[in-house]
Amino acid sequence: MDEILFLKGVFKENIWGGNRLKSIFDYSIPYSNTGEYWAVSAHECGDCIVSEGIFKGTKLSSLWRKNKKLFGNIKGDKFPLLVKVIDAKEDLSIQVHPSDEYAYKYENGSLGKTECWYILDCDENAKIIVGHNAKNKEELKNMISAGNWSDLIREVPIKAGDFFQINHGTIHAIKGGTMILEIQQSSDITYRLYDYNRMQNGKLRELHIEKSIDVIKSPYIPCNTDFKMKIGEGYIEKILIECKYYSVKYLKLSGNNAAGNIMEKKKSSFEIVSVISGEGSINGISIKKGVHFIITALIKEYVLTGNMEIVISAVCSK
Repeated sequence: MDEILFLKGVFKENIWGGNRLKSIFDYSIPYSNTGEYWAVSAHECGDCIVSEGIFKGTKLSSLWRKNKKLFGNIKGDKFPLLVKVIDAKEDLSIQVHPSDEYAYKYENGSLGKTECWYILDCDENAKIIVGHNAKNKEELKNMISAGNWSDLIREVPIKAGDFFQINHGTIHAIKGGTMILEIQQSSDITYRLYDYNRMQNGKLRELHIEKSIDVIKSPYIPCNTDFKMKIGEGYIEKILIECKYYSVKYLKLSGNNAAGNIMEKKKSSFEIVSVISGEGSINGISIKKGVHFIITALIKEYVLTGNMEIVISAVCSK
């Protein structure tokens, strides 16, 4: 049991948040505008706590420092990933994240931020912002200076089940009516490029124009996210992304295999599992939609049963 770490997540109040974390995932949200649920995080701005077992009450950051064998003795002072569910009732700011090198130099040694999005739910005809149309840095500066946002940004239509890789240096924004599962580097560094002139506490929210221009990659080059698919008895597996920072795969179990699906993992690795629909079990332990947990490096293989969809993320071995 203690080889699987179930966690108590952290909720975040956001100006653009809503209440669908309650209506869709049945979370007990603390705010009427709850925008984020940090489901697996050891970041200082939201450190998850183990909810059961011998490590009950222990912060994930403490486990990472003191029990590295649980995570395959991976090097690094900080737990490398952060998994969150985002409910965007309104549009998020148009923003960009820095690289590791830039964040280390200008943000007190922080990690940079590359992230990916799995679309859990969205309004009909919904869109997100990914990338820009400027041909070079000079045109980028001119379009930003002129506030020519409609020509600058790239809006992309979305539907539930879509997946997007957002590399550092990419202009992006989640738009209203969208709920996503986000897997990212463990960083909270965001540069706002434009925020629709929104007020918070009687003031315009801070923008970071110069830093944004510094880190935006121009021209924008879309990421290749061609899925690798594998179909077995009672399951479908899609490899969504394998990059420098993480690997992510989607797994749909149909329940056709009554004995369960035996999933192998690298002995030296740990995996983060997010149940995004349905219910089932792992090694005989009941799990259901909205549950997130860590399969530690102590487990070499595990058995999944049930009718559910899950997303599994890990530190990439590439």
